[in-house]
Amino acid sequence: MEVRGRGPRGEAPWKKLSKEELENQYSPSRWVIRRGAEETLRTYSRIGEEATKNARATRRSLLHVPYGDGEGEKLDIYFPEEVSEGTLDQMVDQVTRSIAFVQKQYPCNEGIYLCGHSAGAHLAAMMLLANWTTHGVTPNLKGFFLVSGIYDLEPIVYTTQNAPLLMTLEGAQQNSPQLLLEAALTRPSDPACHVLVTVSQHDSPEFQRQSREFYQTLCRGGWNASFEEIRDADHFEIIWNLTQQDSMLTQMILQTILREH
Repeated sequence: MEVRGRGPRGEAPWKKLSKEELENQYSPSRWVIRRGAEETLRTYSRIGEEATKNARATRRSLLHVPYGDGEGEKLDIYFPEEVSEGTLDQMVDQVTRSIAFVQKQYPCNEGIYLCGHSAGAHLAAMMLLANWTTHGVTPNLKGFFLVSGIYDLEPIVYTTQNAPLLMTLEGAQQNSPQLLLEAALTRPSDPACHVLVTVSQHDSPEFQRQSREFYQTLCRGGWNASFEEIRDADHFEIIWNLTQQDSMLTQMILQTILREH
């Protein structure tokens, strides 16, 4: 499928930005509001490591479960109490196959929910467009929680964020859920599947624009979508909020899941 620009909507706003401003807009650590960039990255990296250790210590889990033959193609499965690096194409494929694996391994599951932050939100959003028939299974996807994500990768091509990805313009367009949904007008297979798009108050204007435009595209496509701006949070604090049971984002996610059961 070939995807071209914005069509009747005209030129994308990011194309009017200078190279320096584009770099600034797509560098989330430059938009933190309570810490410096380096301290923020250290702090939230440590928080993530501690949260992982706590989850492994308090939850029944299966760690490093292979769903493919690649060295990095492993996933960690965490059970409720009552019961690698590569190209972007490879990462999307890995996420797709890992979800198919979970569905096949646990066919009687009560629902699969995907939550992703920043680049992870992009990978989760790509699952809205996955061709599950090629994997011989239709996963029981009940909800998507997309947190401060990127949905149009084209501007990333022109920033240093592309250094580890080495995306071409064509590759960025083919892996942009925003452009793919606009072109294909993909309809949800399960109208009850909820897509929650969130962005922080202190994300950069480009991150905020992308989140709002993706939400609007979902609505036009008939998806059961909602949008929320999380107040008084930046790009990193918004995901840290998920460690707080009484946070607005945590409660929205829990309410979505519990409403289905």
